Amino acid sequence: MQRLTVLATAATLLATPVLADGHITGDAEAGERAFRQCISCHVVVDAEGETLAGRNARTGPNLWGIDGRMIGSVEDFRYSPGLTALMEAEMVWDEASFADYVQDPTGYIREAAEDDSLRGAMSFRVRSEEDALNLYAYLASLGGPEAE
Repeated sequence: MQRLTVLATAATLLATPVLADGHITGDAEAGERAFRQCISCHVVVDAEGETLAGRNARTGPNLWGIDGRMIGSVEDFRYSPGLTALMEAEMVWDEASFADYVQDPTGYIREAAEDDSLRGAMSFRVRSEEDALNLYAYLASLGGPEAE
């Protein structure tokens, strides 16, 4: 019975929008399903080395702790010049920036950096804003340094 209560609580938390520094409007449960399209390139591995989502993908950076993290700041990951420029501008990931980026990576970088010569390395695009918001809610629900 106690295990059932824990599972029900966990399911409720995943289905509820996540609150962090800002209000996260996406549906984490739907984001978990949407993340399946990301696992060929991305993984979510916590500070202890536990894989929370995805496989051992190395094409894209580890997405653990993305909520509020500085753009382009995963140690030892080689970012595109576009994301490096955003890191140097000390921009951080929040729900809006993430949703805009995953729907049009190069467009987002060019607009945010005000430099039409920059490009992103991510060729995949999330098809809808709803899916992008749900992905962010899911990733935020997995925690990170700020949440601990």
